[in-house]
Amino acid sequence: MMDGPGVQTGLETNSEHQLVLITGPSGAGRLTAIRALEDLGFEVIDNLPLSLVPRLIDGPTLGRPIALGLDVRNRDFNPTALIELIDTLTRDPRVSLQLIYLDCSPETLTRRYSETRRRHPMAPTESPIDGILAEIDLLAPIRVRADHLIDTSEMSPHDLKAEIGSWFHLGEASAMAVSLQSFSYKRGLPRGVDMVFDCRFLANPHWEPDLRALDGRNEAVAAFVAKDPRFADFMAKLQDLILMLLPAHQQEGKAHLSIGIGCTGGQHRSVAVAENLAKVLAEAGWPVSKRHRELERKAAAMPGTGMRVADA
Repeated sequence: MMDGPGVQTGLETNSEHQLVLITGPSGAGRLTAIRALEDLGFEVIDNLPLSLVPRLIDGPTLGRPIALGLDVRNRDFNPTALIELIDTLTRDPRVSLQLIYLDCSPETLTRRYSETRRRHPMAPTESPIDGILAEIDLLAPIRVRADHLIDTSEMSPHDLKAEIGSWFHLGEASAMAVSLQSFSYKRGLPRGVDMVFDCRFLANPHWEPDLRALDGRNEAVAAFVAKDPRFADFMAKLQDLILMLLPAHQQEGKAHLSIGIGCTGGQHRSVAVAENLAKVLAEAGWPVSKRHRELERKAAAMPGTGMRVADA
């Protein structure tokens, strides 16, 4: 949500304690998220026993927001205790609380553990996948309580830092942050998007041999998509709708709005539309970030480009 003068964090600045809890399966990027919050000015504490959190709240204020990293490696961690803690902190008028859950597919987590050859904390003598599946099941009740659900399956550490930065920013109050994400419908809707637009009706560059290997960031591809007789009217109406909705969502207290743009393969049309829309929103003064999910997926398949368990 948008806070008072000077801070955009999703936290109430008039509370004595502004607290962010970061959790999720091992290997999903917890340490990267914590470091990103530290860079943003948060006081960070990793693996603080749950039993000590109330003492932290009862102590003197630190003068800046606090980020706590919590996972199964915490000495007294269990989902019931964490949910009870969340409920207690939510009821405490001194505390403004946000819960970040870093999600990740079992396949990606398995690959990250395989790359580093580390043992999973819940299956030290077994295959990592056994621990991964057990941990995901264990954390399911916490996942549904998340204020911010971030899927890191196709994210690099840089991508995750940027995502955290779009949600939690200390500094001068600014306009609501907008993130645009292109995607392929064949791979499902992105998690956490607030609204989705389908551009599969536009002419598809995939069927042009000279354009097939390119993507929507390429001028030739963008020009091909723009030649569709429906494109100009579609973009005009889309831009008008988004520019009308953004101030309304900001007035409702949102600090961040995520918009998905989908096509069949997530390579040509959705990328071109997202790029076009991002330029329009930026020119209108909105802070905009872009992510092209399927292009990132291809890049992540190249050695050395993905997030590793060491960044967990």
